[in-house]
Amino acid sequence: MNLIELITESSFTEIAALLVLAALMGFIGLLLRQPLIVSFIAVGLLAGPSVLDIVQSKDQIKLLSELGIAVLLFLVGIKLDVKLIKSIGTVSVLTGLGQVAFTSLFGYFIGVAIGLEHITSLYVSVALTFSSTIIIVKLLSDKREIESLHGQIALGFLIVQDLVVVLAMIVLATIGIGAEHGTKNSSIWQVVISGVALLGFVIVFVRYIANPLTEKLAKAPELLVIYAIAQAALFAAIGDIVGLGMEVGGLLAGVSLASTPYRESIAARLAPLRDFLLLFFFIALGATLDLSLLGAHLSGAMIFSLFVLIGNPLIVMLIMGLMGYGKRTGFLAGLTVAQISEFSLIFIAMGISLGHVPQDILGLVTLVGIITIAASTYMITYSHQLYSIFAPVLGLFERTGAPREKASDEHSDDHYPVIIFGLGRLGTAIAMQLKEKGIKVLGIDFNPSAIKHWNYLGLDCEYGDATDAEFILELPLGHAHWAVSTIPHLHTGLSSEDTRRTVVQLTRSAGYKGKLAAVSQSTVDTEELTLLGVELILEPFQDTADRAANMLLEGLDVQSSI
Repeated sequence: MNLIELITESSFTEIAALLVLAALMGFIGLLLRQPLIVSFIAVGLLAGPSVLDIVQSKDQIKLLSELGIAVLLFLVGIKLDVKLIKSIGTVSVLTGLGQVAFTSLFGYFIGVAIGLEHITSLYVSVALTFSSTIIIVKLLSDKREIESLHGQIALGFLIVQDLVVVLAMIVLATIGIGAEHGTKNSSIWQVVISGVALLGFVIVFVRYIANPLTEKLAKAPELLVIYAIAQAALFAAIGDIVGLGMEVGGLLAGVSLASTPYRESIAARLAPLRDFLLLFFFIALGATLDLSLLGAHLSGAMIFSLFVLIGNPLIVMLIMGLMGYGKRTGFLAGLTVAQISEFSLIFIAMGISLGHVPQDILGLVTLVGIITIAASTYMITYSHQLYSIFAPVLGLFERTGAPREKASDEHSDDHYPVIIFGLGRLGTAIAMQLKEKGIKVLGIDFNPSAIKHWNYLGLDCEYGDATDAEFILELPLGHAHWAVSTIPHLHTGLSSEDTRRTVVQLTRSAGYKGKLAAVSQSTVDTEELTLLGVELILEPFQDTADRAANMLLEGLDVQSSI
């Protein structure tokens, strides 16, 4: 028995081997300063049928991959800003449809020009319109840009593209081939009615159920996380069943919990699970790419790849510029459509099954996929450096003053001069004093009762764990002048964690430039916090004693006593 047979003998050893391979390739990629996604797709190619052929448990890997997709889109939905959605809805629809129309039209003419049949050119041009929502959302999430203006617009037109994918699949399903590729036999009306019904349920859920339900669940944080995963999987399954797709279902699941005060905590706890499960999405993607089909259409693949890498971003920049967005926003959003999707391969495979497209065209589109996914990963990763290079020539994509962008900026009012960690009596007292003086304060705590009390007092607060690095990164630290930890350090054991020290380290790691204040309960504590760089040490007992002594002295005739 050779090593490959030993690995593929059981699903467990196979998954273990894939994880080891992923860790090894990720480390090599890290040393070579390459994006992690490129390393993971390379793992899929290495493990796939073209090289090692160790991916045998396809059903298990597909299941983990689909769970990863559900969690990924759930985390996007849970952070969607409803006000921003209203302001960018039009540009998302117009940009998404405009890019689909442009790519289809010009892609068709390019296909005909390089000698493809008319029907084949039509299939290829439609396949080139699909961008990978999963890859783009993962890249933007890694860069902390999914909540930026360009990230939200990109997400909007990617959803529009996904709906176009659904319609395209339905059209082919009505011809009788969709079911063979996992596409449900749904009519357009069935999908529309199901979508409206699911959206209606989400509205009712948000209005009457979400807050009281999550408040009870938050008393057991582990149960809250389990519930969030269950809701993401359930909505994704429903979306898949009714023909909307798992992406739309997972997104709506997140939206249904976006208005709860626990969304940041849920997002922070699910982020590591998302990263783990998505590894299997990229492994499955890489394993589906058959390298033996490549080479027959090398020149054609290069032409189509350049078209996707350059043409798609240009049309997005043009449409967004005409609608009044700035050249920077248009450029950063445009880069997100510079690749094709895994659905492109499925779409071509369906055309082959119908007899409309020759077999070798799958190799052409596969090669375009490899080139554009790899290149666009670098383009999005280094998008800001690319913008600084091309900015001088992008003026023609911007109207004077960029009026829509100014309107969008008006919604960004999350500026808190003071952020307080720990909403106990001291934290609440400080917040009330600052509020009376007109200073906005944001409070952080993972105690649902404390959150409820602050809401009752009319103070802004978020439910979350101050020792969670992912959660700290999501806080509006950029405009804060003070970060105050009122969380006491309780010596309950030999290895008790000092939350104040963790808050200091995590806020500094997140790029916080303001001042730090923390509670001290002893001289030793004060010395340690000073060494950590804490500018203001709060000593509640000592401060209270000092003030009490002064008040007592004011009531005594000290001079006469002497």
